[in-house]
Amino acid sequence: MKFFIKTFGCQMNVYDSMRISDSLEKAGFISSNDINDSDIIIFNTCHIREKAAEKVFSELGKFQNKGKILV
Repeated sequence: MKFFIKTFGCQMNVYDSMRISDSLEKAGFISSNDINDSDIIIFNTCHIREKAAEKVFSELGKFQNKGKILV
């Protein structure tokens, strides 16, 4: 299965996304740069920055009912 991670927010979120990616790859998943070609889509953000949270909800709306696993 392929996964795609999109990171919103601060530098710590970028670090966390890298750790998530490393863990998924060790488990046999394949990283993808194409969100539409991915089986699993991960939006990584925090709720401290309101703008980042708003962007995540906007992204979630784009993939509603498209048969994707959203995390």
